Amino acid sequence: MGRGKEFDPDVALQAALELFWRKGYEATSMQDLVDHLGINRGSIYATYGSKHELYLKALDRYCEGEGSVALELLSRPGSALSAVRDFLLAHAAQCHRDEERKGCLVTNSATELLPGDAGVGRRIETALRDVENALTGALIRAKGQGELDENAQPRSLARFLVTFIQGLRVIAKTQDERRLDDAVDQALTLLR
Repeated sequence: MGRGKEFDPDVALQAALELFWRKGYEATSMQDLVDHLGINRGSIYATYGSKHELYLKALDRYCEGEGSVALELLSRPGSALSAVRDFLLAHAAQCHRDEERKGCLVTNSATELLPGDAGVGRRIETALRDVENALTGALIRAKGQGELDENAQPRSLARFLVTFIQGLRVIAKTQDERRLDDAVDQALTLLR
C-alpha cells in the first residue's frame, strides 16, 4: 500500500501561486518551488504535473478568486454606477497596499508569457472577458437607472475600463502613487 500525501495540495497550490506571483514564471525554478512548498520534486510532479501545469493551476486559482471579487462588487444591489466606481477604487487601493509591488498575476502573465503560451493566453482571455462582461452588465444597469448618458456604450466603456485596469496594475509597480491616483481620478470622470 502506497503512502498518502504528507502535505495539503490546496495549501501547496496557494504557496506556489504566491511564489509565481512574486517572482514570475521564468524566474521561479523547480528548486524554488521545492524549497517554498516544502515538498520534493517527485511529489510536485505527481500532484500537479510539470512546472508549467502547476503555473496554469495557480493562474486558474488566482483568476477564480479575483473574478469572484469583481462579480460580487459589480453585481451588488443599488446604484450600478457606484458599484463600478467602487470597483475602480478597490483596484487602486489594492495597488497601494501591494508593498511588494507584485501587480496582477493576469497582467504579469500576459506581459511575461504572451503571445507564445496558448494555455496562459486562453486563461487571460477568459479572465479579461469575465471582467468585461461583469462591467458591461453593471454599466447597462447604470444606464437603465439613468446614471449614465443615454448615448453611452456600455460594452465599449467596459473594454476601456478593463484595458485601463491592466495598465493601472503595471503603473502600480512603480513608486509613483500620484500618477496612479491621477489616472484613477481621470477614469472616474468618464463615469459621471
